[in-house]
Amino acid sequence: MGLTKQYLRYTASAVFGVIGSQKANIAYVTLRGGEKGRYVAVAACEHVFIWDVRKAEKVLILQGNKQEVTYLCPSPDGVHVAVGYEDGAVRIFSLLNGESNVSFSGHKSAVTVIRYDALGARLVTGSRDTDVIVWDVINECGLYRLKGHKDAITQALFLKDRNLLVTSSKDTFVKWWDLDTQHCFKTMVGHRSEVWGMALLNQEGRLLTGSADSELRAWDICYLQGGQEVGEPRVKKVKGLLDEDDEVEEGLDESPEERILSCEKAGSILRESRDRVVSMTTDAKAKVLACHGTDAVLEVFTVLPQEEVQRRRERKLKKAKKAARSKGGEEAVEPQVERKLGDEIVRMANIKASSKIRSVDCLLSPSGEMKVALLLQNNTVETYTLKTTEKSPQANKTSRLTLSGHRTDVRTLAFSSDNIAMLSASSETVKVWNRSTLQVIRTMACEYALCSLFIPGDRQIIIGTKSGKIQIFDLASGRLLETTDAHDGEMWSMCLSPDQRGIVTGGADKTVKFWEFELIKDLESGQNKRLTVKHTRTLQLDEGVLCVRYSPDQRLLAVSLLDCTVKIFYTDTLKFFLSLYGHKLPVLCLDISHDSALIATGSADRNVKIWGLDFGDCHRSMFAHDDSVMFLQFVPKTHLFFTAGKDKKIKQWDADKFEHIQTLEGHHREVWCLAVSPSGDYIVSSSHDKSLRLWERTREPIILDEEKEMEREAEFEESLAKGEEPVVPGETKGEAGPAGKKTIETVKAAERIMEAVELYREESKKLEEHREACEAAGKQLPPPRTNPILIAFGNISPSRYVLDVIKKVKSSELEVSLLVLPFPYIPDLLSLFNRFIRDGSEVELVCRCLFFLLRVHFGQISSNQMLLPVIDDLRSNTISKVQEIRDLLGFNSAGLQFLQREIESREDVMFFADATDRFEEKKRKRKKRERAVLTIT
Repeated sequence: MGLTKQYLRYTASAVFGVIGSQKANIAYVTLRGGEKGRYVAVAACEHVFIWDVRKAEKVLILQGNKQEVTYLCPSPDGVHVAVGYEDGAVRIFSLLNGESNVSFSGHKSAVTVIRYDALGARLVTGSRDTDVIVWDVINECGLYRLKGHKDAITQALFLKDRNLLVTSSKDTFVKWWDLDTQHCFKTMVGHRSEVWGMALLNQEGRLLTGSADSELRAWDICYLQGGQEVGEPRVKKVKGLLDEDDEVEEGLDESPEERILSCEKAGSILRESRDRVVSMTTDAKAKVLACHGTDAVLEVFTVLPQEEVQRRRERKLKKAKKAARSKGGEEAVEPQVERKLGDEIVRMANIKASSKIRSVDCLLSPSGEMKVALLLQNNTVETYTLKTTEKSPQANKTSRLTLSGHRTDVRTLAFSSDNIAMLSASSETVKVWNRSTLQVIRTMACEYALCSLFIPGDRQIIIGTKSGKIQIFDLASGRLLETTDAHDGEMWSMCLSPDQRGIVTGGADKTVKFWEFELIKDLESGQNKRLTVKHTRTLQLDEGVLCVRYSPDQRLLAVSLLDCTVKIFYTDTLKFFLSLYGHKLPVLCLDISHDSALIATGSADRNVKIWGLDFGDCHRSMFAHDDSVMFLQFVPKTHLFFTAGKDKKIKQWDADKFEHIQTLEGHHREVWCLAVSPSGDYIVSSSHDKSLRLWERTREPIILDEEKEMEREAEFEESLAKGEEPVVPGETKGEAGPAGKKTIETVKAAERIMEAVELYREESKKLEEHREACEAAGKQLPPPRTNPILIAFGNISPSRYVLDVIKKVKSSELEVSLLVLPFPYIPDLLSLFNRFIRDGSEVELVCRCLFFLLRVHFGQISSNQMLLPVIDDLRSNTISKVQEIRDLLGFNSAGLQFLQREIESREDVMFFADATDRFEEKKRKRKKRERAVLTIT
């Protein structure tokens, strides 16, 4: 069947105008060995932008898909950055080439926190779905899911020297997890409101938490090993000396968690801000702490080292002794100096940003210079430097990224007549962009803009403001030429007359005014003439005007009013012609087709109606968006039109067939307006997410049935994502569970594995029949025809094809894909695994699949007598082959160490010397601490 009418697809071309999205954080990154503190990573809707703050340039874009970025975390080695998304996915990008090769899918909703461990081998993610998942970055798979919190996770921190994890949540709890046993061994309940941030200080000997009040609470952590305390000594309620074993045990066995660590409140620090903590961060060595609330002030504290704290205590003690001697003579009582938290964590400075702070990151150089990067809520990034070595340091602003975006929402857009320039205007500025390079040509300060257009000739632009004024700007000089009072209230709409001699404006003061362009002498220059507008006529109405449009033949004028109707007047006499009524809420937007035959109206009642302009009859009413329809415009010289809604979507419609053609998804907040270029090849749209998006018409045709099928698939995937996480049969739900989740990819992967096993069965059956036929005939018969799939893959064997299919499944999705497989496929897979291990093919991958299937289907496998020989063979083959691989790895490791020693002795060069020395020093200190005898009073 041929296409009766061909539509061309519009695709996303670029995202611009956004510097940093408000949903995610900001993070310092290092790029290709560049200096630290020069590059910052910020989310930009679904992408991640890497900015060079020194040059104010975008140097790298980490391309996302559709979902908005919600969290960023650079790896410890600075080579990768982990990115969390709104749908719960996590992707790891390389900062060398901007590509992503590793992705994890386990959460059901937005990722709220990501943290690497000290080595960068594991990743912990927390989400709004209340789960915490630990991922293995090297093997690219999920380790386990930790459950226990009752609200969104706000922070998660690995402890470097111990296999422990601490998490905080909006449920007011802080939980400690033992990752060896995957259970929560301690829950801190000392907060009365949501815990919004955490930081570890003093070599992980102190935990600082921030909640919804002005206090930062500090907790002393005491780690216990073998019945003895490790780390900072603390006062315990145990009488006697430590070397009396019975009393030590009595003190340590107060509760199960006391065997791992104990956590006691050490005090609190008062912030100057009275609202909640939004984010809290420290530098890499936890020497400086920075936190902020919902205001524009960043509070910076310095964490004094133990030596400095001790010196301060000694000075205070000396002063106290001197004061005591002066009062009570020589035999005065020995004074005691109380240990205060304020002596250890000291306020350094406050940094006042230009707007409310959304996120912060900081770096501390060895010289004591602190670099601070702030992501602000008005689409701006600011950086500051602070000299921590000074007595009272002052913050100096070093850069501010503002040029490539608006500070507030863009409420009006327009294209120039040659399709090259685009205009965007917000409450503060109007910017003109080059469409091909997406660079800002001009930025001009204006009042709150609601409507705009290019004046014919594209040398001037005209803006309608919220205060009812008309502002005219000259593009060449960027100068405001004239401001004219037009309406007493908001000027909601403006339209250029088809003869290009003037404009018509509509405002909240219930009037429609007609204006003509005029050239007058410029009083400033005294020579050149400049453009102005002259008021000619006024149409007085009964309600406020929301939108005005000329018909292209300039015969009629359509006006939408607050009474939910659209009134149509003759342009020449201003006599009433038609009234279009039917919308239940006011009509926010309308447009008239190029042949003046149709008028389309979009309303706050979420409907779009198409009317005939000859008799005013309603051709069709269509439910268009899930929220108010904010903007509507016809594609030039067609009966196709676009609508933009508060439901974050842009849709294309056919006004003749009343069909929905295409949905353009990309914006993450309400879409305020759009503009179609005069050629119809481009669309630009703006949203509350601060981004401007360019859409381009391609040569690819749209087939409506395929579009509907794609929509159904998207709905199916969404329903999968909302389903329950996979449950391993025979295992009860507890604190720990499988990390992955069932997605359309895992279902497809399971289907591919099943198809491969079925192909293996068919080929095995054909070979068996061929062997029997040869035996019956007593001679060699021609072999059976090979499956075309096997020939396409290089004439491989059926068993090798099964292994190749399993290898192609993403490591992070492998276990969930195997969980979907029905049991009838398992015996064949076990037999194949036995063969793969015996031949030494992908032993590590096969063992991982084997152990998972044995754990999942243990009951059915152990009760099946036919599988006992296979399991017995698997046991012996697996043990011998794994031992062989371990021996090989050990031999290779010893050989490399031998080569290292040989090169070091021959070349007089020490490889890894610094790292080894540091490790040995840390080991010695730990042993010394463990041997120390603490006198407890």
